[in-house]
Amino acid sequence: MGYAQVPLAVDAFNQKLADTPQGQLLDVRTPDEYEQGHLAKSQNLDVKDPVFVQKLATLDKDKPVFVYCLSGGRSGKAAKLLVDNGFKEVYDMQGGFLKWSSAKLPFEKDKNAIAAPTGMSQEEFNKLTASNQPVLIDFYAPWCAPCKKMMPTIEKLTREYAGKATIKTINYDENKALAQSLQVDEIPVFLLYKNGKLLWRGLGEMPEKEFREVIEGNM
Repeated sequence: MGYAQVPLAVDAFNQKLADTPQGQLLDVRTPDEYEQGHLAKSQNLDVKDPVFVQKLATLDKDKPVFVYCLSGGRSGKAAKLLVDNGFKEVYDMQGGFLKWSSAKLPFEKDKNAIAAPTGMSQEEFNKLTASNQPVLIDFYAPWCAPCKKMMPTIEKLTREYAGKATIKTINYDENKALAQSLQVDEIPVFLLYKNGKLLWRGLGEMPEKEFREVIEGNM
């Protein structure tokens, strides 16, 4: 085949990887993320490392490369860099490690990895969302580009709806157990609660108008 960047859903990625014994598996997250959990036989090259492209020299351009990150943003960037640098066959996992782990597919964790922060407990979350005012939850990560783009909107809404609605940002990296219990497998994700009930769920970059409609429609 020619030079190609092929997006694959988690199940298809898993099957294609199993069917490609000569495949090279690349985890492009940070070393800290990698330690907390990664696919077996994967190599960790942080796509945000200034020398990422130079480090690609350790890979064989003539063999397929399978690439993933946490939710898909960084792997997409890495896959493009791979193709641009002469790799002929590049498979990009859609949804990343979040989707992989939520699908209960196997992964490894470094034995000496420092335990990830447990973050907010389910009890604390339940107490937060039990309010009779709307409660908008924003699951984000500081490295997530769409999350960063949405933050000014979230901060603006937080100020404007003070006293009328609660808007809470929750760092995914520090609250993985809670995220998993809420079936959060993509970020940013927005959850609107009232009286402990989930009333609305939004995903990705969204217009400010939609947030206003959802919040005001549930006051």
